[in-house]
Amino acid sequence: MNVPLLDLKAQYAAIRTEVEAVIAEVCESQHFVLGPHVERLEAEVAAYSRCAHGIGVSSGTDALLVALMALGIGPGDEVITTPFTFFATAGVVARLGARPIFCDIEPDTYNLSAEKVAAFLEGACERRGGVVRNRRTGGTVKALMPVHLFGQMADMDRLMPIAREYGLAVVEDAAQAIGSELPDGRRAGSLGDIGCFSFFPSKNLGAFGDGGMCVANDAELAEKLRVLRVHGGKPKYYHAVIGGNFRLDALQAAILSVKLRYLDGWTEKRQRNARRYDELFREAALSEVETPVVRAGRHIFNQYVIRAKDRDGLRRYLGEQGVGTEIYYPVPLHMQKCFAYLEVAPGECPESVRAAESVLALPIYPELTEEQQQYVVDTITRFYRG
Repeated sequence: MNVPLLDLKAQYAAIRTEVEAVIAEVCESQHFVLGPHVERLEAEVAAYSRCAHGIGVSSGTDALLVALMALGIGPGDEVITTPFTFFATAGVVARLGARPIFCDIEPDTYNLSAEKVAAFLEGACERRGGVVRNRRTGGTVKALMPVHLFGQMADMDRLMPIAREYGLAVVEDAAQAIGSELPDGRRAGSLGDIGCFSFFPSKNLGAFGDGGMCVANDAELAEKLRVLRVHGGKPKYYHAVIGGNFRLDALQAAILSVKLRYLDGWTEKRQRNARRYDELFREAALSEVETPVVRAGRHIFNQYVIRAKDRDGLRRYLGEQGVGTEIYYPVPLHMQKCFAYLEVAPGECPESVRAAESVLALPIYPELTEEQQQYVVDTITRFYRG
């Protein structure tokens, strides 16, 4: 049996007529960058995320980049984040001349540990006149960037008070988490100063290429983001600030508006598949496999990630048997060659290292069948039981 990690063809087949209609509409309009389709998507995603403003941008990476730009992050500044995430999270910090500060993750959810963040701020920093200084580097700690990894929100009820106590801006990297919720219904992107989404095709809400969005509740901050995404020009050709080309295409926005109508249904199917995996693994009683920990709230399962003994051997075997998998992420950011200048020892983030050595993402897409899931778990069982 063939079980791909993701089957976008199956998703497209179900919505082909609607997608082709909006593509034709954009082609007839010949309005391809920003414009009415983007404005509509911005309003829809903002409402979906329970935020006041949406600002469509060119990718999830650019959403993070322009968010930090809007908050004035630059050389000499530092941003606390997690080393167990996609490269863009820390890459955008470094691109602005700022310094990523890596704090370790929770061992069960893989999200940024509030305890480690608090320990860093209390033990490694000092406050002088409202400014938080890193004693080792002399840098100014200005922002906190938690990541809602794999579709489950970080512990924002603990992280937000810490950030406010130290006067830190908060940028939520919600690239994998559109629609995720805390138990009281607050959604990913709505708690910090700016929330950032990715519409990369593999996301739960994926475009036909790159795309992203920032959401915010502060009108002034939202306007900064709008200006920065068009080279800092307002009005056109008049530049009080230097921005970038971070505009969202109308074609992507139109397609995403179609897909957004289906998103909750797709999420329910991902959650159903996650429950089914949990049950199948319970029945298999494999001590070598740990299934995801799901806390109270809404986990949208952008990925279903297990911990596995002999992870690399298991992955090779699954590939040989036709099962697609992926490792998110094989090298924590503090161990990447490009960040060697930060001089962070691997042992400073041991849980991130342990996760990188043991996690494996299994197929979880909405169209996955019961038979395919049974095959995945049976194949994993054969690997361990011979």
